[in-house]
Amino acid sequence: MLATPGRLPSASADSSYAYEVKQDGQRCMAYAPGDGSLLLRSRSGTDITAAYPDLSGLGVALGSRPAVLDGEIIAPDGEGRADFQRLQSRMGLAGSPARTARAASRSPVHLMLFDVLFLNAESLTRTVYSERRAILEDLHLTGPNWSTPAAIVGHGQQALAMTRSVGLEGLVAKRLTSLYQPGIRSRSWIKIRNVKTADIIVGGWLHGHGRLANLPGALLVGQPASGGLQFVGSVGTGWTDADRTRLATVLADLATTTCPFTERPTATGARWVTPCLVAEVRYTTWTQAGRLRHPSWHRLRPDLTPDDLR
Repeated sequence: MLATPGRLPSASADSSYAYEVKQDGQRCMAYAPGDGSLLLRSRSGTDITAAYPDLSGLGVALGSRPAVLDGEIIAPDGEGRADFQRLQSRMGLAGSPARTARAASRSPVHLMLFDVLFLNAESLTRTVYSERRAILEDLHLTGPNWSTPAAIVGHGQQALAMTRSVGLEGLVAKRLTSLYQPGIRSRSWIKIRNVKTADIIVGGWLHGHGRLANLPGALLVGQPASGGLQFVGSVGTGWTDADRTRLATVLADLATTTCPFTERPTATGARWVTPCLVAEVRYTTWTQAGRLRHPSWHRLRPDLTPDDLR
């Protein structure tokens, strides 16, 4: 179940919602069959169990209770806040156990559990959120690499102000009477960000200048529309040199001679790429022409595919 971007519920509806901190990590479904083992799947359905050996103890903690849990994998920084760049060093390492173990020792992860879909022999998807939340908390799942963070009923304004003051991404407001709707982006869950962000697809790039002449200076990006990939602007700020170097390698592998956008951007010297790379950008607003105003680079989203944006 996915949340819809939006604003805080009105004051009159405030007490009808629970508020959870929005985590900056990788969405994960945890399947525990009740024999001590654990299977982890990403939002796309990919088996990511081997990438996170530090989470295997959750299956043992659940014991003989078969369960399906929903949560977010984060890589905490020195102050306990989610750091997506640290998490990226852990993603996609399933093919090398030794390399995965070294990465786990350098950047341990934590699974923030926020919902339960199945427990023992019972599906809970038709159970309202408030009851599911009580069931989840009664499991007392607090371990070295997993926990059930607090949810606050009402007081949305104060909760959002708290996240802003400590540099967190925002809140997710969940209607207390909502059911769990797998695969649905529901208005019953609302994500409220302290900074506006958008998921985009990279369709091309422009060379940098000066010392950046051999690296990307700007990315040409789009979003899916009814006729194909709609061009929504160029992103040329917010990167580190390390980001540019990594992107240069990825973009070279995706090179194509075909413009992927339905409307060809008027950009001299554009290089086109196969539109399969998803990223997240920050921006101030949308223009009337459907362009991102003042976009800046935030991060790659290797956990998403273009189909996830449709």
